[in-house]
Amino acid sequence: MSRPVALVLAAAGTNRDHDVAFALDLAGAESRIILLSDLIERPALLDGAQIVVIAGGFSYADALGAGRMFALQLEHRVGDVLQSFVASSRPVIGICNGFQVLTRMGLLPGALGHNESGHFQCQWVKLDAPISNCIWTTGISAIDCPIAHGEGRYTHPDPGALTAAGQVALRYGGVNPNGSADAIAGVCDPTGVVLGLMPHPENHVIARQFPGFTSGARGEIGLALFEQGVRYAKER
Repeated sequence: MSRPVALVLAAAGTNRDHDVAFALDLAGAESRIILLSDLIERPALLDGAQIVVIAGGFSYADALGAGRMFALQLEHRVGDVLQSFVASSRPVIGICNGFQVLTRMGLLPGALGHNESGHFQCQWVKLDAPISNCIWTTGISAIDCPIAHGEGRYTHPDPGALTAAGQVALRYGGVNPNGSADAIAGVCDPTGVVLGLMPHPENHVIARQFPGFTSGARGEIGLALFEQGVRYAKER
């Protein structure tokens, strides 16, 4: 397989689909942005895909809660097809609003609540990648990328159990910007093929996107995360 097909799911209000497609193309995939409505009409679109990405943004204006309407549409219209996709060990990633969608669907543990600060936050953060089951973070130690969310505080009744199970894929390094439990920024399912994270690694896939680049500043780019997903899709 030369370039695995990666479907980027978009809906009304999502705004990071083109950023994710750019990252996937750089990582060696053939990205295709499709609307959720198109997937509902043609669920067989998933048959020809090796990767699925649920893009970030503010789907359906976050009506009834961040990601809720997107998750309801996915679960009730094509949930069985997406479950089969996951069961076949094909990688899935949900970023920001996409992470909220995956937790609401029950594909990932925990939930996302309002930031501890009580307001929307947009800033750069450092992420650490502990040893985990996650195929997306294999061989990665750190990533620098931005966050942009109002409901990004990760909650779980037993974060220690998640760590022990190898499901904590990413943690905020240094500053915990939103009050997430155990500074968790991203989690995976038990198999490691489904990843959800609040920060946006797709917005730091080339060096010049890092703040202060023209003055010599450098950070750990997020492209490696997408490269790992593509590599896994090629080898499975």
